Amino acid sequence: MSLPSSFAAGSACPPAIPGARWSPADGHVRPLLLWVRTGTAHVRLDDGPTLHLGSGEGAWIPAGDRAEIPAEARAGWAITTEPGTVAFPLCPHVGVGTRELPELTRFDVPGDWQDWLIQLFNLQVTPFSGHGYSPESVAELLRRPGTHPPALPAPGRDPSPEGFASPAMPRARGARAVAEELMRDPGLDLTVERWAARVLSSARTLRRDFVAGTGLTFEQWRLHCRLGAAAEFLAAGYDVDQVAALVGFASRNGLTRAFKGRFGMTPHEFGRKVFARPGAGGMTRRAAAARQTDDLIRMMRETGTPTAPEMLPPANTPSHTNDIHVLSWMYRGSGYLDIGDRRYERERGVATWIPAELEHVTGLRENSVSLPLGNASTADLHLTAPLQVRFSPAWDDYLMFCSISARSALRPDDHDPRHILDLFTEQVAAQRALSVPMPTDPQARAVAMEFLRRIGEAGGAVDVTADGTQDAAGIRAEIHRAFRDETGMTLGRWRYAARMRVARDLLAGGAPPSTVARRTGYAHLPTFSTAFSRFHGLSPREYQEREAARSR
Repeated sequence: MSLPSSFAAGSACPPAIPGARWSPADGHVRPLLLWVRTGTAHVRLDDGPTLHLGSGEGAWIPAGDRAEIPAEARAGWAITTEPGTVAFPLCPHVGVGTRELPELTRFDVPGDWQDWLIQLFNLQVTPFSGHGYSPESVAELLRRPGTHPPALPAPGRDPSPEGFASPAMPRARGARAVAEELMRDPGLDLTVERWAARVLSSARTLRRDFVAGTGLTFEQWRLHCRLGAAAEFLAAGYDVDQVAALVGFASRNGLTRAFKGRFGMTPHEFGRKVFARPGAGGMTRRAAAARQTDDLIRMMRETGTPTAPEMLPPANTPSHTNDIHVLSWMYRGSGYLDIGDRRYERERGVATWIPAELEHVTGLRENSVSLPLGNASTADLHLTAPLQVRFSPAWDDYLMFCSISARSALRPDDHDPRHILDLFTEQVAAQRALSVPMPTDPQARAVAMEFLRRIGEAGGAVDVTADGTQDAAGIRAEIHRAFRDETGMTLGRWRYAARMRVARDLLAGGAPPSTVARRTGYAHLPTFSTAFSRFHGLSPREYQEREAARSR
C-alpha cells in the first residue's frame, strides 16, 4: 500500500547547508575515501599541506598508525567543508588499497560512478545487503558430507555452519554498535578497550554484553564475523593474501589455520570448490563493494577509467526491529517497507519514519538508492505506524548532508541530532494543514500556500499577494470573496484554522507548547495558549497529554 504523502513537492525551500568538520579523536585505523558531490572540502594529513577538493573530486586518505612517520608528527587528519558542501566520507575495508595507495591522493570521480558511491555510503551505514552469492550459499557449500563442525560452538546454539557465516547480533546498544561496525568492516583491529571507548562503555561491560547477547566472547564473535567475510571475499575471487588483509589477519598462515579449524578446509580449497559449482561467480554486497572500490583505486593510479557498474542491483535488509524510530529517504528509484503482511511503497523523494519495535524488512529495487536521515527515540516521537513525507528534488543536497551528519563524524560543530525530527514534524504539520478547505481560485490558492510556507517566519502572517509580496493595500477583495465562497471561511478565519491544524500535529509529535507557538507565528506563548484553548476547548498542554495517552 502507499501512504499518503505528507509534504507536497516543491512547496518549500531547504535550509542552507552549513560547514562541517571531522577530526578523529582516537586516530583513524581505516582508510577513508572522501568524495565531494558539490562545494569545497579541505583535507590535511599529519603536518602536511592542505589538499583542496572541488565538486566531482575525491581524496584517498590512507589508514593511520603509519610506522614510517615519527610518533610526534602523527597529528592525524582533519577534514573541513565550506558552507553549501556535500561531501561523502566512505570507509573501504581496511585492506582495500593499502598496498596500492600509501599516501594522500587526489582523484577525479566520473559522473557515472556518483550514484554508486552514494549507495556505497548507504550500504556502509545500514543493514542492507544484496542478492547473489550470500552467506546462506556459503553455508550450503559447507554443509557437504565430511565437513568438520566449527570449533567453539556457542552454548545452546545450533553448531551448523550457517550459524557462523552471519553471527548473531548482541542486543545491548553499545555492543550492537560495535558488532555492526565489525560486520561492515571485519578488518578493523581495535582492542576491546578502544571499542568500548568509542561506544561510551567500559571493556568489562562490552565483554559481558557480547556473551549475554550472543553466547560468544567478543574475540570469538569477531573471529566468526571475520571468517564469514573471508568466505564471501574468497567467493568473489580475491586471493588468500588479499582476503587475509581485508578481514584483519596479520598473515596468510593465520587465516588458513583459523579457516581450516572452522570449516575443515583451507581458504584455497574453499575458493576452488566455489568456482567449481554451477552458477558460481555471484557476490555478496560486501564483496561487490570491495571489488568496485578496488576499481576506483586503480582509477586513481592509472590513466584509464574503469567502467562504472551498469546497474545498481536490488538490495534488502534482513527482518529486524529497532529500538528507535529510523528515518529513511528514497533518493533514486523506488523501494518498499514490509511490516507483517502489509507492504508500504517508497517512491522517489519520499522519506519514511520506520517505527521502533516493529519487525520489518526494507527493500530497494534495481537502480534504486536510499539514505538514512536520522533517528528519533520513542520519547521524542510517538509513532506506531509508518509516516511519510515527500521532498522535492530541490532538497536532495540538503538531505544528503543530513544523512552524512547523522551517520558519520563529518558534521557541523553545533550538530543537533534532533534537527531532522523538527524539520520532518514541521513539514508534516504544514502539509496536513491542507486538510482545512482550500480555495480553488488560482490567486486565492496561491495566497493560502504562501501563508502555509511562511507560517512560522517573522512577519509570515502578514497579508501577501499571490506572488508573495506584501501589498500595502491588503489582499484584493476578489481573493477575500474566493475564500468565503470556496471554503466557507473568511481569510482570517481560514488562517486561524490552518494555524490550529499545524499546532495540533506539532503538539502530537511532542513539541513543547512554547516551540509550537513560535512555529505557528505567535510571538508569545500566552497568546497562543488562549487562541488554542478558544479553538479546541482545552489548553495546548492538555491536548498534548490526551494525545500521548491515546498513543500508549
